[in-house]
Amino acid sequence: MAKSATFGVMHLGIAFGVSYALTGSITIAGAITLVEPLVNTVAHYFFDRWWGHPALTARLKAIQARWARRAPEAAPA
Repeated sequence: MAKSATFGVMHLGIAFGVSYALTGSITIAGAITLVEPLVNTVAHYFFDRWWGHPALTARLKAIQARWARRAPEAAPA
């Protein structure tokens, strides 16, 4: 948990620093620093729903099986 919290604080610091470097405005940098994680959290929720969708899971398994058939056999040592 401490690692995740530390990473979150680091992410906010980097977001603020980059935003400030690009805009030169503390207000805009602060707004971006607060809004970006919120948007990212909502996007992550929908991404997880999409990623766990049965149709996508079946498609990924089919692709994996196709690639496994194409893989060359290991050469004897």
